[in-house]
Amino acid sequence: MTEYDDDTLEPAVADFDAFFAEQAEPEKKGVPLRLYGRAYTLPAKLPALFTLQLHRVQHSAQPEDIRRLLASLFGPDAVDHWTEHGMDDDRLGIVLLWATANVAEPGGMSMERAAELHAERTAAKTAGKATPRPAKAKPKAKPRSSGKRS
Repeated sequence: MTEYDDDTLEPAVADFDAFFAEQAEPEKKGVPLRLYGRAYTLPAKLPALFTLQLHRVQHSAQPEDIRRLLASLFGPDAVDHWTEHGMDDDRLGIVLLWATANVAEPGGMSMERAAELHAERTAAKTAGKATPRPAKAKPKAKPRSSGKRS
């Protein structure tokens, strides 16, 4: 059903600015953290850009996609700073697990639990790769028949 402006009988504008202003709650502060000597503050909610980039990164191994994803949480030069200080993929995984959990629910995950979860996930992936499937024996080819019935 279309709403109309009473004076002009034209469709009313759906004013999300006004709607969101009415719904606004006091602004929450994000969780602070320190990494390689820098202080960061996570956003109070996951930014839309993070959610959009997360879907893209799942199907991409491009460093620029990962950089954009992390920039939405930590700022545009965080990845460069971390790599300059020797961050490896395990530490990156732990930071990401912790950060996404604590944006969703501040204080919801400890660094220790993030490290445990990362280790469990890494072990599960490694176990799947470490056990090669046995090669199936190829069936012996049947001799060709002439197609005539006996």
